[in-house]
Amino acid sequence: MSKSQKEFRIAVAGLGHRIATVLRHVMAAAPSMKIAGYADPAPAGLASLEQHGIEAGTAFESVEALIAATEPDLLMVGSPNHLHLAHIKAGLEAGVRVFTEKPVVRTAEETFELAELLRDHGEASVLVGLVLRSSPLVREVRRYFDEGKLGTLISFEGNEHLHPEHGGFLMRDWRRDSAHGGSYLLDKCCHDFDLYRQFAGALPARVASFGGRRIFTPEHEALKEETYPGGEAAYSLWPGGWNGASDVFRSKGDAVDHQTALIHYENGVQLAFHTNTHAGILQRRWYFAGTKGALEADLVTNTLTYSEAFGRRPREEQTVGGNLHEHYGSDPQMGRDLAAHLLEGAPFPVQVYDAMVAGLTVMAADEAMREGKIVDCAPLWQRLHAALGRA
Repeated sequence: MSKSQKEFRIAVAGLGHRIATVLRHVMAAAPSMKIAGYADPAPAGLASLEQHGIEAGTAFESVEALIAATEPDLLMVGSPNHLHLAHIKAGLEAGVRVFTEKPVVRTAEETFELAELLRDHGEASVLVGLVLRSSPLVREVRRYFDEGKLGTLISFEGNEHLHPEHGGFLMRDWRRDSAHGGSYLLDKCCHDFDLYRQFAGALPARVASFGGRRIFTPEHEALKEETYPGGEAAYSLWPGGWNGASDVFRSKGDAVDHQTALIHYENGVQLAFHTNTHAGILQRRWYFAGTKGALEADLVTNTLTYSEAFGRRPREEQTVGGNLHEHYGSDPQMGRDLAAHLLEGAPFPVQVYDAMVAGLTVMAADEAMREGKIVDCAPLWQRLHAALGRA
């Protein structure tokens, strides 16, 4: 009997808010799936599942006990980032396929250890939720590339600017501490850098970066007295999760709150990136400059504008459907993509290799920022490919 004809059993390691969202969408696409159980001492996402009428199964004290008792078809990893590698390893060693939220792992050394595991268990054994790969707007951008409308891509820029409430949440949540989350750029923007490599069409060759923490500091704590138009106190709408802090301006943590990066890709394409966690104008925007035309896309508004370089034809403008609060339409589409892959064998739009490359790219940018240097990425790719057993 095929998996599309029987109950598909999912075990969950770390039932947080994000993995609960993924579960809701994948199970909406495939009602035959069932959560057999979870391991999490403080399952923050449990209430969300219950509100949507989804049973989370039995609670277990450890991931190993969970896997042994439930014999799942898939282990979904939604734990804090510092636990990802251990939970992925537990699934692989039990012979269970794994889906993990991004970032796949937290450090370069964890990346190479995962690569060695994949050499033994196969790269198809791990799937990663780089959700923007499923974005309707991303797929439309790819169409312009595939149709050759840009000509040769020379350079492009990207950004992600967050609402102050979102930035404040990150500075109270466990993600504020690299011991748990890795860097801000890794946790928040690794799927952006995955797309940037896809758009550039080559691996990064050299990276430079600047950034720091200049917003969420005691110097600016008077901002806590600000209110939103509805009268709500600033930084009060998104409570911190596990290991949360109460004060966004005095919480202990080493996450930066703004950063820029420059990347020179192996084929000569260049990227300029900018992110800020306290922005009055929300953007997740790309601007591509090619020899035949330019393309601008903004995920927040789900709009796209293309202009032929010499202006011989009218500009092309369109809005692509998608809800801002569902990763611009990516969440439901990734649920459909994942269900189709698991049950029917359809291609999934991202591979674990892509996630590891994106993670290492961000780690190179963070190293460049910390040490004030340009980082040569070639040794990273050599070591990664050797660990994977690739030529």
